[in-house]
Amino acid sequence: MKSKKRCVALVLCFTLFAAIAIGSGSSDSSNKKDVVTSTDSGTDLANDPSTADTEAKSNAENDASASSVPTIEEQVLIDTNGIKITAKEYLTDKIWGDGIKLLIENSSDKDYTVGCDALIVNDYMITDLFSSKVAAGKNANETMYLSSSGLKAAGIESVGKVEMYFHASDAEYNMVFKNEYAEIHTSEYDNMDTTPNDAGTELYSADGIRIVGKTVDENSFWGSAILLYIENNSGKSVGITVDDMSINGYMITPYFSTTVYDGKKALEDITIMSNQLEENGIESIDNVELKFHIYNSDTYETIADTEPITFSAK
Repeated sequence: MKSKKRCVALVLCFTLFAAIAIGSGSSDSSNKKDVVTSTDSGTDLANDPSTADTEAKSNAENDASASSVPTIEEQVLIDTNGIKITAKEYLTDKIWGDGIKLLIENSSDKDYTVGCDALIVNDYMITDLFSSKVAAGKNANETMYLSSSGLKAAGIESVGKVEMYFHASDAEYNMVFKNEYAEIHTSEYDNMDTTPNDAGTELYSADGIRIVGKTVDENSFWGSAILLYIENNSGKSVGITVDDMSINGYMITPYFSTTVYDGKKALEDITIMSNQLEENGIESIDNVELKFHIYNSDTYETIADTEPITFSAK
């Protein structure tokens, strides 16, 4: 009897150990299957047609984006009076925006400050803050940045043409040269959009000069501003100022003066200081009245002094 009990016990123990061994083996197999499944899934994901198409599309978009960034060929822009200016490359900076890298070489025996009389992008006058002092016999690497806000206001998404008018002066502010013209065509020249950004209320149109009131910005840097589109096809460069301006019936001093070269366009703000609006209790710019003084910017001869122009800013 005891022998039979021992046999039964041994059989039970053997069965228990076998079950544990099988369970352990099954568990290991399951873990390996999960790893294989994960690996296979990753392989399938990489080889999945939809994923490949997505990646290809993304790469194509990145390539297209990269190709839309303008490039230029290295070229000499100015070489006069011992000053040589060479355009080296087109740059795009995350902070400063687009610009043209310039090499300025001064082979003369005098120190000179080189600046820009006018900067024009895709036929739009653009504000520039370019100035570089180069000592006698020295060189300087500088970047002429294209105002990001100016490009945005003009609706310029692709820079195709950049025109520059350079000047240089000595330490006594004597001009060595002025309005030296240079023009650069970028790789986007054939694709640049030349559609005028002239939607708005036409305020003046005569003698090849158009002025359009576009928008009122009541949260501009200095206070408020009225944005104007100006187009000049008069055959001469013109200067424009604003006189006798009133807002909602109250006289206001406008801050506005611009020069637009012949055949060019501009988007400019009439700036209104916030303290003037506050002093007159003006909370909203509703009705505006003003006069334009338009003159030849080379001879200062008057082209037109308009009658009062009234328009609604609403």
